[in-house]
Parts: sequence; structure tokens; C-alpha cells
Amino acid sequence: MSKRPFNFGRWFKATGWRHLVGLVALVFAIFPLVFVLSASFSAVATLTGSNALFSSFTLASYKALFNDPLNPYGWWWLNSMWIGVVTAVATVFLSALAAYAFSRFRFRGRRAGLLSLILIQMFPQLLAFVAIFLLLSGLQDVFPAIGLGTRWGLICVYLGGALGVNTYLLYGFFNTVPKEIDESAKIDGAGHARVFFTITLRLVAPILAVVSLLSFVGVLNDFVIASITLTDPQSQTLAVGLYSFVSNQFSQRWGIFAAGSVLGALPVVLLFQFLQRYIVGGLTAGSVKG
Repeated sequence: MSKRPFNFGRWFKATGWRHLVGLVALVFAIFPLVFVLSASFSAVATLTGSNALFSSFTLASYKALFNDPLNPYGWWWLNSMWIGVVTAVATVFLSALAAYAFSRFRFRGRRAGLLSLILIQMFPQLLAFVAIFLLLSGLQDVFPAIGLGTRWGLICVYLGGALGVNTYLLYGFFNTVPKEIDESAKIDGAGHARVFFTITLRLVAPILAVVSLLSFVGVLNDFVIASITLTDPQSQTLAVGLYSFVSNQFSQRWGIFAAGSVLGALPVVLLFQFLQRYIVGGLTAGSVKG
């Protein structure tokens, strides 16, 4: 039996156009990353001078990041990683506790609570930055540890804004876990705490990975809330600190800014690669049953 001759038109109409769209999307997504990477190795300090990709190669921008006492990049990087990790872990833990309660228990105000979570998330946290500033400023006189200018205060602000949407996201995923598993464990003498920590959390590991990744990335990308909360240059995060390299019109250092951005993006890339096998399942499984 002879093979049918290859027909490019039929192949392109059936599946070929998908490859073309994917290639265009790939180039569109990768080009900014390549441009920033090229600018970080460029000897020219302007973006327009970096249009010729990888025309020069120097590590001067990376060395300058850690040799500027007025701009402590090392502290910015450590602050961002510490705040991001603590926020992600606390967000996952507290959201999982709340979602488990909404999914497994029946109590008065349950449906109203779920509806309130949705309504609250309709208003972005950015609208409350004046109230956040005044609240932290007032707390500074009562609880200095979580007041204005402290990293713990910023973490509390992030937790307040993230618990609503993540609780509802985890709630949909917890509903996909059969309740018969809980009942079987309770017959063997397990309580709610043991069922939650030893059984349920293991079954919902994909969505926990997604929530932790989204929380971590959100903290690293935040600028407005972090800029009004952290006033000391040594306690600032990467997003706020890197802005100082390009905020002055007459001393913009785009090469150093690009180098700092590359180093700041590495933990996100590594975390994404580590959690990659959980991400697709975590984003889709929760929509099966709500």
C-alpha cells in the first residue's frame, strides 16, 4: 500500500497553522527576555545602545550591582526572597485551613462567607494603599514590629490581600477530594487535624504548588505597596530598589537595572521548573467540581 503524497496545503490547514501561531507567540514572549539579557551584558548604559543584541560582552553591570553602598542590591535580593518565601508559605497554610473548613464543614454563614470572598476580590488592593499607609503608621506606635517600615508589616499586608482569592481557589480543589476518604480515616480514629495534615494536603499538592508560586511571584513583582511600606533603603525589595537605577532622568543606568532584573528572575525560573509538574494539574483540576 503506497503512502499518500505529502500535501502542504492540507497539512497547514489541519495542524500547520497551530505551529505557526505557537512560533509567533514564542518569539513574542522570548524577545523581551533576550533583550534584557543582552542589555545586562552590554557596555552601553542606554537601552537604545543595546539594540544590537550581544554586540558586546562585559560583566561590569553585574559587578557594579554589589559595589554601590548607596544601593545595597544584595539586601534587596535577600529581602525579596525572604518576604516572598514567608508570604508564600503563610498564604498556602492559612488559605488551605480556610478552604478545608468551607469545603468539609457546614456552619451558619458559610455561603455568605464564600460570597464575601468573591466580592472583596473585586476591589484591587491598590485602591487601599492610602488606608494601608495610615494603618501601618498607626500600628507603629502600638506594635512597632509590624508597623510602617517593617518587613513583617508588609507580609501582613500581602497576606490580607491574598487570602481571599486563594481560599476560593483552594476551596474548588478541596471539593474534588472525595469525602469518603475523610470518613474512612475518621473510622480508624483520625481527627480533623490528622486528616487535613496527613491525607488531604498530600492529595491537593498541585494546587498548593500553584498558590505558592503565584504568591511568590506576586510579592517579587509588587512595587506600589512595597514602596509605601518600606522606607529604609536597606529593607526595600527588588522592585523598589531597582527603580532607583532608572528613576533619575540624568543618571539612568539601564545596564545595571537589566543585570539586577536577570538575577532577580533566576529564583522564579528555578521555582517554576521545580513545580512545573504540579502547575498544569493544579490550575485545571479545581474547575472540575466546585
